[in-house]
Amino acid sequence: MTIVLYPGTFNPIHNGHADLVERAAKLFDSLVLGIADSPQKSPSGLEFRVKLAKQALAHLDNVEVQSFNILTVDFARQIGASVILKGIRTVTDYDYEFQMLNMNRALQPDIETVFLAPAENYSYISSSLIRQIAGYGGDISQFVHPAIAEALSNGDLS
Repeated sequence: MTIVLYPGTFNPIHNGHADLVERAAKLFDSLVLGIADSPQKSPSGLEFRVKLAKQALAHLDNVEVQSFNILTVDFARQIGASVILKGIRTVTDYDYEFQMLNMNRALQPDIETVFLAPAENYSYISSSLIRQIAGYGGDISQFVHPAIAEALSNGDLS
């Protein structure tokens, strides 16, 4: 059974992330969305992000959401993942993720990294843009699951 780990802070998870999860869930036996506790990105509460991601992905039978606070490759090994999934929207994403791929390969050579690009209509969406639009009271409903839109409109996710 092939387990893939899709790691990130998902602050918040948006439709571009969900698109990648849905497509990867068809390619792999099991997918774990790993939500990292990353103080460098000032994420909102970890367990709250996990709860929202579970709601957004509840329709997928072979997808699980877990939090982690260790190196991504160590978490991948802990859950039995042999593949790390990374989303690529831009050349800048690729440059950063390729660097990360090589570092992860140096740390755990037996774990592969796979890149997927989101559908074209999601390629410009980012969590930080969603938070910014929501912070000004803008309508983000077309970019996120309804539970996330509600949380942001209530000021629950910053």
